[in-house]
Amino acid sequence: MSAPPSLAPTFMQLDFAGAFEVGLVSIVFAFLFVDLFDTAGTLVGVAQRAELLDKDGKLPRLNRALLADSTATSVGALLGTSNTTSYIESVSGVAAGGRTGLTAVVVGILFLLALFFAPLAGMVPAYATAGALFYVAILMMSGLVSINWRDLTEAAPVVVVCLLMPLTYSIASGIGLGFIAFCAVKTFAGKGREVPVSIWILAGLFLLKFVFLV
Repeated sequence: MSAPPSLAPTFMQLDFAGAFEVGLVSIVFAFLFVDLFDTAGTLVGVAQRAELLDKDGKLPRLNRALLADSTATSVGALLGTSNTTSYIESVSGVAAGGRTGLTAVVVGILFLLALFFAPLAGMVPAYATAGALFYVAILMMSGLVSINWRDLTEAAPVVVVCLLMPLTYSIASGIGLGFIAFCAVKTFAGKGREVPVSIWILAGLFLLKFVFLV
């Protein structure tokens, strides 16, 4: 056991003036995209496993969930921690029966206690989590049964997302390339009018990001 490290070296050590420099605009934009779509993808994936989506496949009160995530991210930045956000590993807790906010409260308390056992936790090698991550992958893949695999214009973008998320190490990049593939496939198949305007806009923004910010 040991006392948690001091927050003094990182607490409120923010460079607000530097954030408004022209060179950082693209970086801020890139982080915004990554954090937003990482979180949105995680929330929808976990909610689907927890059967919390409505009949239209939408997550009720998504704005509240995003607000909680963005608040945690901001507070974490003030404390000097790495990005505090939603994690897809939460689906393992859902599979075990956790579907309410009480689950998150218990996990939070356990994490607080873990601060005092950081040396012990540090002894566990990173590859020891492979089994848990593989289990999470199995749980998430089960959601693919709802895809209309007979319609190639629907199935092809899904395959793009599933392949590129692990290859790019980014949920946001996988989703973004999926948007672009969705618009492209629908257009080449003569079904461009089926694509909502919002998807065209997101695909265009992701295309600009990949061309100019990557």
